Amino acid sequence: MCTRYYSAFVFVLASAIQIGPGAILAQTGSIHEPVRYVGGPVVHNPAHDGQLRPAIGIETVQVMRANRTHPEWADDFGWTYNHGPNIVYWNDRFYVEYLSNPVGEHIAPGQTLLSSSADGRQWEKPQVVFPVYDLSPPDPPGTTAMMHQRMGFYVAPDDRLLVLAFYGRAPNRFAKGGIGRVVREAYKDGTFGPIYFLRYNTSSGWSEDNTHFPFYKRSTDAGFVAACDALLADVLMRRQWFDEEHLDDDAFSDRNLVKPQAFNWYRRKDGRLVGLWKWSLAALSSDEGQTWSAPAKVATLQMTGAKISGRRTSDGRYALIYNPNVDDDHRWPLAIVTSDDGILFDDMLCVHGEVPPRRFAGRYKDFGPQYNRCVAEGNGESPGDDLWVTYSVNKEDIWVSRIPVPIRARETEPVYDNFDNLKVDGPVTNWNTYSPRWASVRVAGDPNVANKSLELADKDPYDYARAIRVFPETRLAKIRFKLRAEQNDFGRLEIDVTDRFGYRPVRFFLDADRQMKAINGRKVETIVSYALNRWYEFEVRVDVDKGNFTISLDGERVLSAEAFAEHATSVERISFRTGAYRTGPTLRNATSEQPDRTAPDPDRPESLAAFRLDDVVIAANTK
Repeated sequence: MCTRYYSAFVFVLASAIQIGPGAILAQTGSIHEPVRYVGGPVVHNPAHDGQLRPAIGIETVQVMRANRTHPEWADDFGWTYNHGPNIVYWNDRFYVEYLSNPVGEHIAPGQTLLSSSADGRQWEKPQVVFPVYDLSPPDPPGTTAMMHQRMGFYVAPDDRLLVLAFYGRAPNRFAKGGIGRVVREAYKDGTFGPIYFLRYNTSSGWSEDNTHFPFYKRSTDAGFVAACDALLADVLMRRQWFDEEHLDDDAFSDRNLVKPQAFNWYRRKDGRLVGLWKWSLAALSSDEGQTWSAPAKVATLQMTGAKISGRRTSDGRYALIYNPNVDDDHRWPLAIVTSDDGILFDDMLCVHGEVPPRRFAGRYKDFGPQYNRCVAEGNGESPGDDLWVTYSVNKEDIWVSRIPVPIRARETEPVYDNFDNLKVDGPVTNWNTYSPRWASVRVAGDPNVANKSLELADKDPYDYARAIRVFPETRLAKIRFKLRAEQNDFGRLEIDVTDRFGYRPVRFFLDADRQMKAINGRKVETIVSYALNRWYEFEVRVDVDKGNFTISLDGERVLSAEAFAEHATSVERISFRTGAYRTGPTLRNATSEQPDRTAPDPDRPESLAAFRLDDVVIAANTK
């Protein structure tokens, strides 16, 4: 047996047999415990990243930044509750669909928007794909529906793309009274077909006679009707609708699945399907999803009401993405665990560990990166080997992350990064990048297209750009890089050398007063003045055993034996960040229901502060 799983096997075997009257063999991988997280890292929830190692090379990009007073810079509406995204890759483009309300969750009116991108980095302004639905008549004038969708896309057998959503009645989208599920086709030229109802909530009295959109069978496009029929015949795709629909037909025959919400699934190597839901529930199906075992609570998957996504990855392994936090108000970090067999999962790593301030108050606006969805199995594939996932942050902004496969957390080779072999505005190999719309990280053709650099450019008053490079874990490190600031009277660039938990023993920064500074123990020391538009060559030597670091600038030593700001037993990452390190929101000082106010002036950008990074060389175990 693989050494990696030997101890997990012993633990599972020992815990599987329950002794006593009516004892059962609750074998892991069976209906009693379909999956198990077998150990390794454990999340530390006070930290936004859970003090987890990052999965190396993740590229994180903001699709839409909510803006109330300047909606032209966001979605043209200024609505600040945006949540529940779904993602698909079709016709050489990514599509992300999400629901939107003016202020808070489950408060009408609601509409569904869609954004697309050719590369997953540059996203078009969202457009309305399902508009606000007027419930009058029969309701009083001005009454509108809310929107909800567990499923956003369906790639039909003939490669047509259907876009879907559900019109429900606020404030309980699961109660009877909802109207039904709508569908329209996305065309390859970027336009959309007419809106139809795919299913009416007939048990609440809705039908073609009293609704505003026709039944899909009325379409004169035989191919569209056939695509809808194929979707209705697909029990796995349809299973995602369960908790939204209360219909009087036999669409869902196994009523033991009434409570689980937000269905997702993947296929194990033995052919059995693993179903996943909120609140740590999982079940198995041996008949292609026709029937399922009773959902079992998986105690080792710590999670609450945020979604979980499971996928088989391009290297033949498996991944689960979820928030490993039992505090439903604070949904951080977004983490990933992996498996060889889809049963025993290990090696929890961070996907998204940034939690910027929530800029707008609103009902049920839980903090953090949450409600994630990958491309559903059997419903199209993203390009290349990477795993793409979408989610909301603070239920107001929409994000995507590209997770390189194979998924790994440790670097074994020295770092030699000059960025010259990378594509301008393309992925940054082996770097973890965090790019809000107003604070980007990008490969830039600077000084020229043959000699590229990494640009961090920030105009966001509430967030920052960040780039992290993992290097071999070591007690002795020599780090060299070139750095240029395009301004020196505003903006800030913080540089940290960290350990595996994210502790920052080495800290120095370019401040807005034209000074380079460093943290010596608990003291801030000025190093030297810096000029704008000038390349500086840094060399940082880190000695964990001595608990100090040394900095040389352009070959001249400017700091010697500066004391660590925090204790560390090793170092393994360097972080470049265009803003101050943040600890809030915290588990104690922020709740989703607190009567807070909108953050001061969240909708206007600051002056753009840009920094260029080049020629990063990191050697471990050397002075």
